[in-house]
Amino acid sequence: MKKPLMRIPYTELFPPPPTIPATARSLPGAIAALQEFLHAPPPRDRDLPPSTVILTGAGLSVASGLADYRGANGTYRVNKTYRPIYYHEFLASHEARKRYWARSFLGWTTLRNAAPNAGHFAVRDLGRLGLVSAVVTQNVDSFHPRAHPEIPTLELHGYLRSTVCTSCWNEFPREGFQAELARLNPVWDAFLQEAIATGALATEDPHEKRERGMRMNPDGDVELPEAPYTTFRYPACPTCLSRRPVLADGTRGTVEVDQDGAWSPTSNAGILKPAVVMFGESIASRVKQAAEEAIDGAGKLLVLATSMATYSAWRLAKRAKDRGMPVGIVNIGGVRGEEMFFAGLDPDQPGRQGVRVEMSTDSLLPALVRELEQSKLRSTSVSPDDVSPQQNEAAVFKNMLQ
Repeated sequence: MKKPLMRIPYTELFPPPPTIPATARSLPGAIAALQEFLHAPPPRDRDLPPSTVILTGAGLSVASGLADYRGANGTYRVNKTYRPIYYHEFLASHEARKRYWARSFLGWTTLRNAAPNAGHFAVRDLGRLGLVSAVVTQNVDSFHPRAHPEIPTLELHGYLRSTVCTSCWNEFPREGFQAELARLNPVWDAFLQEAIATGALATEDPHEKRERGMRMNPDGDVELPEAPYTTFRYPACPTCLSRRPVLADGTRGTVEVDQDGAWSPTSNAGILKPAVVMFGESIASRVKQAAEEAIDGAGKLLVLATSMATYSAWRLAKRAKDRGMPVGIVNIGGVRGEEMFFAGLDPDQPGRQGVRVEMSTDSLLPALVRELEQSKLRSTSVSPDDVSPQQNEAAVFKNMLQ
């Protein structure tokens, strides 16, 4: 495959982050700081609601067994030859689509069987406590809507649970598409069933996967370096196959299939793609607007498990900062341009103005929820204004030992 014209941004690690406040280096200290952050009233000079909007990234799903992009053990670090397919390549090249769908076919079972983890359910619990108004996620695994359907969730980069036609824009469930891929590619399906039976796709050990000749990449992509991708076949859009679509130039598109129903390269329409925003593809204007409305509808932003290397996420955090919203970040490793989010903070503030914690969300968030729930029970007899940050942190540590 030809070298891409576009460069993938920020594939190297960002500088180590600060800890804000300094007491947040320990788990009890981090919990106390996040409590201050979530319960703090809006800044007096800003007309902002009291709720928090959450922005999440790939790191939140690592505990579910999925790969991330830019973490210390992310794909860009451990698989230097990896690069995702670009939108223009997918549209222009039949061979590129064969390669994409073959790898996705192998990876879909693992992604489908994966489940939300403790971090996702902690977000649910924060919503039930009345602290979170909405979630904006860059993830395409649909774990957020599965874990907390009652909290509005905007999937900024789309979702893998569906395919979408690039001609008529109708969506189709991925399960049915996967069944068609299996029918059209019996040899590949037999290989997949053997891989499942032997546990080759179940192991989380990257060294074992490499020994088996596999590389597990983000978003359900399984790479087999010596695989005959040119033999792979994929179906056409059933809607466009039954009724020729109208193309951008006003003409009718051509959709043809072979004797088994696989998309034919004599076609110029009816191409199905994952319902995700691929690299080089623009986010729909309605999604951008909805993301901005989610930010504008809250008074604080809590960023979880993302380096915000993609501009689509970073611009939302910047929008929050420009609106005067306090920003909290929980992420292992540095974050793109994070110094701007904490500029001007009082060095002695306990977390109300901003929080920066370098911890795993799957351990920190559940512990935070437990303390918030216990604090809610205690609040009937003790006013929060009577408890100092130091006392609060001590109480957190005591409760963790119980």
